[in-house]
Amino acid sequence: MVVTMVNTLGKHGENIADAYLQRKGYHILERNYRSPYGEIDIICSIQQELVFVEVKTRRGTGFGVPQAAVTRRKQDHIRKSALYYLATVDRAYSNIRFDVIAILLKSSPLINHIEAAF
Repeated sequence: MVVTMVNTLGKHGENIADAYLQRKGYHILERNYRSPYGEIDIICSIQQELVFVEVKTRRGTGFGVPQAAVTRRKQDHIRKSALYYLATVDRAYSNIRFDVIAILLKSSPLINHIEAAF
């Protein structure tokens, strides 16, 4: 049952992040992209920039701020998955970056979008 609650919380956060990014003018290309190296929550683009987004959602800060959960190991998995994705797309981008969207669920969600986080 704990896994289901965590998955539900994560999906809820990803939905919030997806809507937030679209309001900011990003075009969502993929959600929950899976590669042999792991998963990327959201892949999107804005202008000629390709953005790989890791979403972390928490109900509180008892275990630290959400973005602290994006460890060096998690970053490495995301980078490898991004390279795998780039090998499959037939489009050139002027730049790529890795963002983190940290969401704290309060009466209204607090969204911290960290551009070029790693």
